[in-house]
Amino acid sequence: METSSAPSAASHRGDTPTAPSHPFTGLWITADGHIRQELLPDGRYEEARGAREKAYTGRYTVDGNHIEYLDDTGFTATGDVRDGVLYHEHLVLYREGDPRILKSAAEGDG
Repeated sequence: METSSAPSAASHRGDTPTAPSHPFTGLWITADGHIRQELLPDGRYEEARGAREKAYTGRYTVDGNHIEYLDDTGFTATGDVRDGVLYHEHLVLYREGDPRILKSAAEGDG
């Protein structure tokens, strides 16, 4: 049996991510910091909006760079990761710690 120490996105094609090292897990944030979406390693997500934590929760699956979301209320959505940026419906989200988050948020303060 062959194993790999670093799973690729292709190894999870159409599956629920289950490994902590999945490339899309972690916190994604809009440039203004208002929307924060955490993709959890167990295939669940939690989305916060402003002060409202867990505004949306549900499951997600990955197919290559494409993400399918199924909200716990039955709402569906999609997203695509391109060049390290998550395009989720009308939102653009960056990885936590990306300097574009702070720069864009600071520009909005002026």
